[in-house]
Amino acid sequence: QVQLVESGGGLVQAGGSLRLSCSASGSIFSIDAMGWYRQAPGNQRELVASIPRTGSTTYADSVKGRFTISSDKTKNTVYLQMSSLKPEDTAVYYCKVEGRTDIFDYTRAYWGQGTQVTVSS
Repeated sequence: QVQLVESGGGLVQAGGSLRLSCSASGSIFSIDAMGWYRQAPGNQRELVASIPRTGSTTYADSVKGRFTISSDKTKNTVYLQMSSLKPEDTAVYYCKVEGRTDIFDYTRAYWGQGTQVTVSS
């Protein structure tokens, strides 16, 4: 019903930048929040940044001042601008969208397929 397509991952040297994008399509009635999570090998998936429909953005302490989350509500798209990347930022990055497919639906979470970000030292 709701599809998420991520793009923008890749290999970058430490100190470099990458921009991730995630577009939601399908039966979308409303979106309550969009965000990015990441999972490194052997670690649990963790929140990187989130942006609600209204209110303030949230960042993990480890990325504050380096990453910026933004969204284009007209395109149902969320972005993650990553700067000053570090080897410890290496992970699979997942987009998450919380929304409803119609007025009678409850808010559900939808996940993207993940995009690999590798930061070399």
